[in-house]
Amino acid sequence: MSNTLFRGLDLIGPDDLVLYHGSIADRHGLYLALPCDCRRCFLDDVAGSTDVRYRLSDPYADDPHARVLRCARRQSITRSAANV
Repeated sequence: MSNTLFRGLDLIGPDDLVLYHGSIADRHGLYLALPCDCRRCFLDDVAGSTDVRYRLSDPYADDPHARVLRCARRQSITRSAANV
C-alpha cells in the first residue's frame, strides 16, 4: 500500500510518527508507532478483533526500550503532521 493511500485514509503505518493523547497524561507526546506485538493483542488479532492497537516508542530516548507504551488504541493517537 502506498504512503499516499495511508495518508488519504488517515491510517497509521509502521514507523509513522504519532502524537499520543490517551489516558496516561504523563506519557503524552511524540512516538513511533508499530503494530503491538504483545500476546494479548496477537490473540485478539487471531480472534478477528477490529480494535487495532499499537506499540509506541519514544524516538528521542537514549534507550529505545526505556519509554515504550504498549496496547495504545487508535483513538488515543493522532498522525503527526511531520509524516506528510
